[in-house]
Amino acid sequence: MAISSVVKNFRDGTIQLADGTGTPISLTVQYEAGDFSISGLSANSNTETTTYLDRGVLGSVRLTNQTFPTFSFTAHMTDLSDATEKTLWDAVNKTGAWASAVSTISGSDAYGLTVTLAVEGTNFSDPTDHTIVMVGCRLSIDFAEGDPNTFTLNGTVYGSITAT
Repeated sequence: MAISSVVKNFRDGTIQLADGTGTPISLTVQYEAGDFSISGLSANSNTETTTYLDRGVLGSVRLTNQTFPTFSFTAHMTDLSDATEKTLWDAVNKTGAWASAVSTISGSDAYGLTVTLAVEGTNFSDPTDHTIVMVGCRLSIDFAEGDPNTFTLNGTVYGSITAT
């Protein structure tokens, strides 16, 4: 399969948050800025490398501790908390329509969600859309007043990351 000849840009992506219930509570982020960023990805299941020197000369390089990639994105603020509608604020804070959400961070009392970035491909003759699915994401949300008011979501991935 050939690499796509169409460069993808900020207009081609969507971000979805989902919990871990059988029929997930989910939210496609609206009015987001198209600035999704992820860092800390590497081969070998996101593991640190440690160098061991032999009298000042490289002796060995070994995989050691697991690392946890981080990501962020911003979205325009439309609503804070709502008892019935699914909002970003409620998704991150497990309140309102998300109060019964089930964490996707397995084996933990920490609350986390699955975050999916989907980048359109089929509209540009690619065989499929392109996705990054991050399971077990612990999120935080920042609010800034301005024109427009914005939310910044920051996350750490404690589960799996799958890219297609």
